[in-house]
Amino acid sequence: MKYVLVIGDGMADTALEALGGKTPLESLDLDAFDRVAGGMLGRVQTVPHGLAPGSDTAILSIFGNDPRTCYTGRSVLEAAGMGILLAPGSLSLRVNLCAVLPQGDGLTIHSHNGGNIHGEQALSLMRSLTEHPAFAEAMAAAGLHIHITDTFRHIGVMHSAACDLAALRLTEPHNVLGEDIAAHLPQMVRATDDAATLRLCEDIRALMRLSYDVLRDHPVNRSRVADGLLPANMIWPWGAATAMKLENFEHKYHRRGAVVSAVPLVWGIAALSGLYTPKVAGANGDLDTNYEGKAACALDALLSQGYDFAAVHVEAPDEMAHAGSLEKKLLAIRHVNDRVLRPLMAGLDRQGEPYRLLLLSDHPTLLTTRTHDGAPVPYALYDSRSGAAARAGDAAPRRKFSESEAMGTPLLADGTRLMAMLFEQA
Repeated sequence: MKYVLVIGDGMADTALEALGGKTPLESLDLDAFDRVAGGMLGRVQTVPHGLAPGSDTAILSIFGNDPRTCYTGRSVLEAAGMGILLAPGSLSLRVNLCAVLPQGDGLTIHSHNGGNIHGEQALSLMRSLTEHPAFAEAMAAAGLHIHITDTFRHIGVMHSAACDLAALRLTEPHNVLGEDIAAHLPQMVRATDDAATLRLCEDIRALMRLSYDVLRDHPVNRSRVADGLLPANMIWPWGAATAMKLENFEHKYHRRGAVVSAVPLVWGIAALSGLYTPKVAGANGDLDTNYEGKAACALDALLSQGYDFAAVHVEAPDEMAHAGSLEKKLLAIRHVNDRVLRPLMAGLDRQGEPYRLLLLSDHPTLLTTRTHDGAPVPYALYDSRSGAAARAGDAAPRRKFSESEAMGTPLLADGTRLMAMLFEQA
């Protein structure tokens, strides 16, 4: 028996006037999605009430970890995904390269990913920044080291005695797009006598401002602006976290698993859970990711390498919603259906081994606000052995995989139960 999980990040949404009052999932013809929904369809609360909605809290839940008890912050998961383990007395930070532009007397954030900066341009900008004498001196004084990647996502590790991180607000940049940054720079949200946390706030704020001074006229950014692209001209640290421990997935569910993704956050959750994280050439967190390569990698893990469980995570729908593009979010969802789910099921059908497959969005990402939402999401669970599905394969009954179709189903209030349901352990 094989088990499969497919997460279309941020696919769920709300009704849109541009789609005649339908959501993106409701408006599209998604044959593979609907085939899975023909098995079992429901709705699930992946983000516990009271926690900020995001892929960190949602995917922790989906993999069976209660974020109310284990979660310390997003960046430590991304650090683990890059093989960075925190030493005592350290904390991690997610460091985005963002695009900010002058407006009036201030600066407005236009892109949380620096206009989709990646490759040699991202490396060049971050190397120039960290090697700049004034910035390097400020980093050293703050006890910060930045682990550079070839994307907009970087990991900071800071030696700090800060112990009241709850008093410090580090805003997620994707939640304040189009707004003046002044109100969203690091700030204390309540009084504290923790001098190390107060200094942490001041140090990060100063480093952000200094990064803009260093990067705004960098040759890479001048070239990007000349080409009609947004500049990647400010670092934005957020998601401060201390070390996190997750329960071993195989010990908990008695299944060996592989997780195919292109983002460090998901790699980190997998790595801390003892799951295998193969890397796929050409896979990234954007619309042009290698969808076919991800599906093929999952099939190889299941059918050739002997894994019982494989998860495929696709970031593109979420990124397109953050960008505010309805057209591209629709296209990203079609790609998950056509280029990931359909070939996955076809490959498993050809093999003839029975399988169960769970499909869901980790959380809604709303085009109306370009931010995450904590509402329940639809999920579907397919079993190749059941009824007409086992007898007829593609002729199995179909039901629309959508928010409205799932609305009439009972709410699964605890997303941590999904894995046990997939493995028939609940």
